[in-house]
Amino acid sequence: MAPAWLSGAGGSNQRFMSGGGPAHYAHPMARVLLVEDDDAIRTSLSKSLTAAGHAVTALASGADGVASVARDKPDVMLLDLGLPDLDGRDVLAMVRAVSDVPVIVATARDDDASVVKLLDAGADDYVIKPFSSAQIDARIRAVLRRGGPDQPGESVLSLGALSIDPRSREVSVDGQPVDLTRKEFDLLLALSRRAGAVVTKRELLAEVWGLPWGGGDRTVDIHLSWLRRKLGETAAEPRFLHSVRGVGVKLAPPEAG
Repeated sequence: MAPAWLSGAGGSNQRFMSGGGPAHYAHPMARVLLVEDDDAIRTSLSKSLTAAGHAVTALASGADGVASVARDKPDVMLLDLGLPDLDGRDVLAMVRAVSDVPVIVATARDDDASVVKLLDAGADDYVIKPFSSAQIDARIRAVLRRGGPDQPGESVLSLGALSIDPRSREVSVDGQPVDLTRKEFDLLLALSRRAGAVVTKRELLAEVWGLPWGGGDRTVDIHLSWLRRKLGETAAEPRFLHSVRGVGVKLAPPEAG
């Protein structure tokens, strides 16, 4: 029987072959690393995600999860915060030190402050317990879409000394490469696609973080601060990223700011 808070696990969202076993796919949708210490939850969710076409590695400890991220390079990580060996937030910090893999956090807390802290710490998305396996599958596909291949045929974008290559996900300023995290690049790319226009923080939350409800302005501010530092500017002395008080931010070459 599926755990009470994992509603729908093992239910209608699973697909089976005529022989009664789970369907097999030649090309899994994603390599999912599941870190969950509860045996019943881990087993049930693994079966559901495998039935949905994913290749799942299921582990019970945070330390093993961090090691697997570094060694196996999964496409996405599903991380429960209540682990026996390490606090889930510490695991998230360790993962972020070695990888930009998308991380979906499972938590029982749904207040805005807790959610924003998780996003600020590097989580890409979150689910509130209880959740269904179908919801987890949808969240996985959503974070992979946001971090997946960019628009076909999209060419290099140049704004003065700033160059952004959507295909190779490379950035340079004054001909020098700039090392950005995956989320920093996604934020810069979202702004570059509307260069010269003011983009609101709510629009950025929806496009980059997949959070259309807003309430995470601090998340945007923190990532903008990191991005500015790497582009060699500050909010007080902007070069490319120009804040419009009370509205949002726009990306523009220095002479157009």
